[in-house]
Amino acid sequence: MKLASTRVERDLSRFGTVVGMDEVGRGALAGPVAVGVAVSPGVEPETALADSKFLSPAARERLVLEAARWAWPTAVGMASAAEVDELGITAALRRAGLRALATLTSAGVRPGVVLLDGAHDWLTPTEDLFGACEGRDAFVAVGEPRVQTLVKADASCSVVAAASIVAKVVRDHLMVSLPDPGYGWSANKGYASAAHREALAKIGVSAYHRQSWRLLKE
Repeated sequence: MKLASTRVERDLSRFGTVVGMDEVGRGALAGPVAVGVAVSPGVEPETALADSKFLSPAARERLVLEAARWAWPTAVGMASAAEVDELGITAALRRAGLRALATLTSAGVRPGVVLLDGAHDWLTPTEDLFGACEGRDAFVAVGEPRVQTLVKADASCSVVAAASIVAKVVRDHLMVSLPDPGYGWSANKGYASAAHREALAKIGVSAYHRQSWRLLKE
């Protein structure tokens, strides 16, 4: 398992405060999409961090408080399953990310650059075919930070790894807390396990599911 470092964050600090961002729940059938943000302090964490996907649940629970303290303040923004249905996954990610950034700005953080995991900048608002620009006002409100994408940033950059861990733990806790008539949230966290698919076929779709998605196999 590759351990992250702060090399990239230190280089980006010339643009101001460096914020790491990562999403969880993009591919789930149920539950919100969650976006974590964390602020780089410019020094290496005492305990090396890693991409949350490669950590066991127990390891994430051990690391989450340390990651949050090191990258303080952190925040998690969410967009509900209904918002995913209404907006589509990309715009829902943007809404969740802007909500997370708004929490930072309310705590006095003014991001200079957002280090975003992946190759695609889904955070910066773009106009649609009709000239609408969903999220533009919210983006301006958080200071219009520079957005820097980096593939596998959650595995190579400590501040993005911290955001990933915090977002994963917060979303997992939320999914486990939901009413569960038999979907198995505690095991699948809303993702498409075989047991989850079987439960959908037997008991149908809940209000927590993304109803615009293909939930039942043909």
